[in-house]
Amino acid sequence: MKRMQKQMVRLFPLATVAAAAAGLALGLASPATAADKVHLQTDWIPSGEHAMYFAGWSKGFWADEGIDINITRGYGSGDTVTKVGGGAADFGVADIGALLTARARTGMPVKVIMQLYTHSPHSLFVLKSSGITTFKGLEGKKIGITPGNSHRVYFPKVAERAGTDPEKIVWVNTDAAAMAALLISKKIDAAPFFAMHHYYQNKAATQAGEEIVVLPFVETGFAIYATGLIARDDTIEKNPDLVHRFLKATQRAFKWANENREEACALHVKRVPEVAVDDCMGSINATMTFVFNEHAEKTGLGKHDPERLKFTYENLAQAQELDPKWDYSQGIDLRFVP
Repeated sequence: MKRMQKQMVRLFPLATVAAAAAGLALGLASPATAADKVHLQTDWIPSGEHAMYFAGWSKGFWADEGIDINITRGYGSGDTVTKVGGGAADFGVADIGALLTARARTGMPVKVIMQLYTHSPHSLFVLKSSGITTFKGLEGKKIGITPGNSHRVYFPKVAERAGTDPEKIVWVNTDAAAMAALLISKKIDAAPFFAMHHYYQNKAATQAGEEIVVLPFVETGFAIYATGLIARDDTIEKNPDLVHRFLKATQRAFKWANENREEACALHVKRVPEVAVDDCMGSINATMTFVFNEHAEKTGLGKHDPERLKFTYENLAQAQELDPKWDYSQGIDLRFVP
């Protein structure tokens, strides 16, 4: 035994052993690498449409990727694009039309980094008691809107397809949270909502003795891309690894929520108590049809089909009088989608 110890000393001189021990001690004392703090702003009030984000936050999907995430509600796609572009948020959930419009007109340094909805859930909600059954019935009516709202971006083209004169529409600027109440109280004649918001908004209308009817934009042949994840140019350029990890966690959150909808809503309601569980379920069930479908299977989750993307910009350019030859690809970067 003593001979073995002497051999060990010869193999590892005391100075070397001491240095190694000191290094190990320093290593143990060193703090773990700090997680990247990330602020994600959604596009709207936190309904069940956003359950995958808040539930994924609780499940630690972003934490697993070294991201300390904070999620806040949005006030319309236009506002979210502006907030991300100005640095008030790192990532955002916003309509691709609102982003491309802002980039084409003002050079807003923001890009779509992952497509979420493969087709547009844009619609107008009207009361059945109003007698409005088509877009043509909206002429001379009041439609609520938030600044930069993507519904306003697309409406002129939708109106044209429906044979409605968009110049005869009265737009009423209001806060997103007050939109449904204004509709139900008949202070406005129509309100812009995504189709998946119908369940809980109609429940509120029913309590007031009314019923909400949905007028989907897609019924006019408006099969375009809609909501996606966005980030600033400098974030993409300077920290591509963060973008990749963020998207990896997001995909995980969506896939998990799709397979565990009840648990996702339970976790969502814990973080957002003002949302009822049944409202969440109504919204998340509708939302998933825009994300997981045949189109996504063909293109890959989060990716674009070139023809639909082209159609999306062509309609956007016509509706917003943008340069039809503008290179819309400068507003899109899907390289980091897992």
